[in-house]
Amino acid sequence: MNISVKQARSISKVVLSDCMATLEEFIAVAKYGAELEFSPVMQKAVRDNRLLLEKFLEEGRIIYGVTTGFGENVRYIISPEEASKLQENIIRSTGCTVGEPLSREQTRAIMLMTILNAGKGHSGIRLETLELIRQMLNLDLVPFVPGEGSVGYLSAEAHIAMAYIGEGKLYQDGKPVPAGPVLAAHGLTPLKPSYKEGLTMTNGTLSVTALGLLALYESIVAMQNVEIAGGLCYEALRGTVKALDPRIHGAKKHLEQIHSASNLRRLLNGSEICEQYRDAKIQDAYVLRCMAQIHGAAKKLVKEAYESILNEMHSVSDNPEIFALENGDGEALMSGNFDGSFVGAHADMLALAAAIVGNLVERGTDRMVNRNLNDGLPAFLVQNPGLNDGFMMPQYTSAALVSEIKHLANPATSDSIPTCANQEDPVSMAYFASQKAIVSARKLQYVTAIEIYVALQALDFLKPLHSSPALAKVRNLIRQAVPFVEEDRYLYPDIEYIFDRVRDCTLIDLVEQEIGALEF
Repeated sequence: MNISVKQARSISKVVLSDCMATLEEFIAVAKYGAELEFSPVMQKAVRDNRLLLEKFLEEGRIIYGVTTGFGENVRYIISPEEASKLQENIIRSTGCTVGEPLSREQTRAIMLMTILNAGKGHSGIRLETLELIRQMLNLDLVPFVPGEGSVGYLSAEAHIAMAYIGEGKLYQDGKPVPAGPVLAAHGLTPLKPSYKEGLTMTNGTLSVTALGLLALYESIVAMQNVEIAGGLCYEALRGTVKALDPRIHGAKKHLEQIHSASNLRRLLNGSEICEQYRDAKIQDAYVLRCMAQIHGAAKKLVKEAYESILNEMHSVSDNPEIFALENGDGEALMSGNFDGSFVGAHADMLALAAAIVGNLVERGTDRMVNRNLNDGLPAFLVQNPGLNDGFMMPQYTSAALVSEIKHLANPATSDSIPTCANQEDPVSMAYFASQKAIVSARKLQYVTAIEIYVALQALDFLKPLHSSPALAKVRNLIRQAVPFVEEDRYLYPDIEYIFDRVRDCTLIDLVEQEIGALEF
């Protein structure tokens, strides 16, 4: 399995059929605003499933959350006349997350995940309900969603559903305002939830999976940039490329390590620096000698998370779920597919991967600025050190970020506190696992940007020796906006500029134009 996600930026339209979207398609809609359409196949699946639910109700069948209360209130029977009120109540009563709001892309991701989950035709939802969500996505109408305090479902989703019914808030000009007038201004009628719909829009692994997919995307982007930064560090520290010999890595049967070593060899191919210093040392410190091994181990965790989180995106996580039978009848089955353990555990793995590789990246940064370890480069990579601190403080920042990542690597899914009068025991706590995986990936991207910044400064002290063609492209692009640091200046804007180039896949594009696709 090889993974590339940079194509997400170039997808302008996503047409859903079986709702088995790719990661690139998901990110294209959630992050980059690609237009969303429903195919006739999807529309028919949703309509047919809704007709089946209506048949069950006409027959007076008892169905959880449709003709019963929710959670521990399942013992209470709800009359058909109160079915719509029941759905409104779950939306209003469960919107209890608090604190800092979710970002635009996080909220859009949950909205899209609602469509992917219910659009597979097992939730009994009306097509017009999904159509409202689709139109809001295409119009970029983003609900206000407090983002703290979910065990894995219900609360964040309910804030979004409050906007659907015109009672929550939507962002307008960057500020949350009452949703009803905004919907009306765009010609949209607020939703009057019918039976099952409030439950479907709040239940399941919607937020867990949506945030997990965002974390997965950012982790993949981070890992590919880590290898570019690693190549620059290799040159700056004049590492011996003999440690990247394919025979060495072939002797250790981990495909991800083999791919990382191959990526580093290709990134460094044609480097005058590496050629000159090939035989200068018996062996390098771990930060270079074990680079491919550590990169590979972290990427293995990301690949396992990729498989599990995409499987969840392709699943139905509702409860109950409605299935047709061959005789024209069907069944509503109550179960626990809303559990988020698969995504939560693998989101925890993404945070662990960030900690593993982030530690290596920071150690490379420290070795480059440390006069006791950098083989003759100036202290903190600046002329006239003492008067100038040079790159002393970026290493501080990198160290702090990596420490934060390490704390975030503590698994959220190892914890559980029962809810709903012990009806829900245990709960996955996967929501926080996905949230902190996003934060970890973002911090890793900053740590990587700092290593790139430091390495480029170091490499300018090695002139007239040239970098490899692939890494020279990276240097030339960044040097257009970030000049060599002659003496102390305000470094924050430089770091942010490089971070943006890491985050938007620009550097991945540059090196892949030269050496072909980076193997994952």
